[in-house]
Amino acid sequence: MKAKKSRFPWRYILTVIAFGLGIAAVWVSIVQRPMSEATAALGSDARVSVETEPWLVFRPAGQDPTVGLVLYPGARTDQRSYAPVARAIAAEGYLVAIVPMPLNLAILGADRAESVIEAFPAIQSWAVGGHSLGGTMAAQFARKHPNLVQGLVLWASYPANADDLSTATLKVLSISGTRDPLTTADNIEASRPRLPADTHFVAIEGGNHAQFGWYGGQYGDGVATITREAQQEQVVAATVELLQGLR
Repeated sequence: MKAKKSRFPWRYILTVIAFGLGIAAVWVSIVQRPMSEATAALGSDARVSVETEPWLVFRPAGQDPTVGLVLYPGARTDQRSYAPVARAIAAEGYLVAIVPMPLNLAILGADRAESVIEAFPAIQSWAVGGHSLGGTMAAQFARKHPNLVQGLVLWASYPANADDLSTATLKVLSISGTRDPLTTADNIEASRPRLPADTHFVAIEGGNHAQFGWYGGQYGDGVATITREAQQEQVVAATVELLQGLR
């Protein structure tokens, strides 16, 4: 009598894989949309000129900036959500480019800053930065391309364990909010050994995670005790101070 051959449960495994892919597709499709203040910041005026393709580019009108900043959006966040803060930085005399990401995930486009840098040869000094996951991927870019960037800006963010920048010749700014449970004070403190010793750390009292952009609230975030405008004023001021140091 022949023994029955055991059947590998391929159908079950494929069903599980398909289900997992479906969940992932739904998760990726849920994107933080820009508030009306963000879309209103996309028009040019007497102070700032704006381009929307292939990146969101903000330039001080009537000036030829020599320092630029490439910004990576947070995970599953429409890049337009950072238009007001980019516009405010540009008004101070800097070129700012916000880079859209595949599936709105910077981890899938960590090297996209390189194309921006190549497109603006008149810029003499560059910083890269971003919010949350965007900042983490900007830190990776800075580690991989030390010859291209001189500054790094981390908004509610920190470098991954693999991205040790402690010996890098970078000017680094790390800004966080004291009411942010998504990027905590412990996270920021743990990142110190991976950053240069002269990194400038700024903790915005009462600031949370979502108020680094203009996309409303965010699941799991803390309740801010300052306004979005007040938080972003501090973000702009600290970022501009770093960019001034690159001139």
